[in-house]
Amino acid sequence: MKIDRTSRSVSLDPRDPGFVNDPYPAYHELRKTVPVFKWEQYGYWCFARHEDVAALLRDRRFGRQILHVMSREELGWAETPPNLKPFYDFEQHSLLETEPPVHTRLRGLVNRAFLSRTVERLRPRIAQLAHELIDGFADKRETDLLESFATPIPIFIIAELLGVPTGEGSRLLQWSHDMVAMYQARRDTEIERKAVAATVAFSDFMRGLVRERRASPGDDLLSQLIATEMQGNSLSEDELITTAILLLNAGHEATVHAIGNGVKALIETGQAGARLGEGHFEELLRYDAPLHLFTRYALEDVNYGGLKLRKGETVGLLLGAANRDPERFAEPDIFDPERTPNPHVSFGAGIHFCVGAPLARLELNVALPILFERLPGLKLAGPPRYRDAYHFHGLESLNTIW
Repeated sequence: MKIDRTSRSVSLDPRDPGFVNDPYPAYHELRKTVPVFKWEQYGYWCFARHEDVAALLRDRRFGRQILHVMSREELGWAETPPNLKPFYDFEQHSLLETEPPVHTRLRGLVNRAFLSRTVERLRPRIAQLAHELIDGFADKRETDLLESFATPIPIFIIAELLGVPTGEGSRLLQWSHDMVAMYQARRDTEIERKAVAATVAFSDFMRGLVRERRASPGDDLLSQLIATEMQGNSLSEDELITTAILLLNAGHEATVHAIGNGVKALIETGQAGARLGEGHFEELLRYDAPLHLFTRYALEDVNYGGLKLRKGETVGLLLGAANRDPERFAEPDIFDPERTPNPHVSFGAGIHFCVGAPLARLELNVALPILFERLPGLKLAGPPRYRDAYHFHGLESLNTIW
């Protein structure tokens, strides 16, 4: 990492293996030296302090969408290449990428399904699934927990909630991986090709499923969304397809790594044998979050703390750095389940606060105690490595023995 204090410019390769596997020393140096800096590899200003990240997540002068207030010409953007158009046409309807009033309307349609009191009814199913998965590998005395435990739980639960056949899990997972790779630092033409192909295939699959549900509705979220769409004026079919796919992708992608990172942290910090409670789960989310960078556009000319940002500029919010800020968290590199309060930003904040946060919390709350109760003596079979997938922060594998 090279820091130019005068220009507040930082050269830091987000694909550097040392950074990918342990970004926290770099975050500490950035917060101490240039807490607001221009990240050369990305080309935009980034914020590393908790105070700034938390404030900007809530600041309505910044948003996830920009083309509703500026044209591509004003932004200096070229037209979307034809080969990428299917992906970006799909993304324009995403709850994650829209601003009010569209965002307000779309979020209102799905929010009720993810309220804490609503997802609580899934507790027995999550417990049942956790036990079934462990039954499948307990006698082997070793497993890659990322593949055999952390991945199936979120994808099965979100698929069942939506009404998508769980037998399609492997296809859904591959499509999801290919699509979200568009946001990774290692993006290249092959990743773009796979993302477009996955978008088309996933959309076709969901359109077929929607046709089935229209003919024969079920007791699931997809049927509820279809009913809303059929009533008119609340949801178009394109919005319906994008929303369903977003929920499937977001409903497992981050949670897989929250579980994987969490198991690793509990073992490494000697908490694996503890009686796990709410404090452990919130601390896991703070200590090693699955998402480390989230971006916003300036929706108007903004002067933030003396930094003048032009309308249309992108800013990067370093969630992983904010969660280890000693100004907000005493001894931030220590895993402390008694930490109160624990205002981590792993789920974001403001109007884009993660709609699936209650479900992710429940999955951690239910699955992890069962895992450690069923597999006493669980330990790492070797040092786990993180995937080259920044701005995501998750493991390649989690090989364990017991």
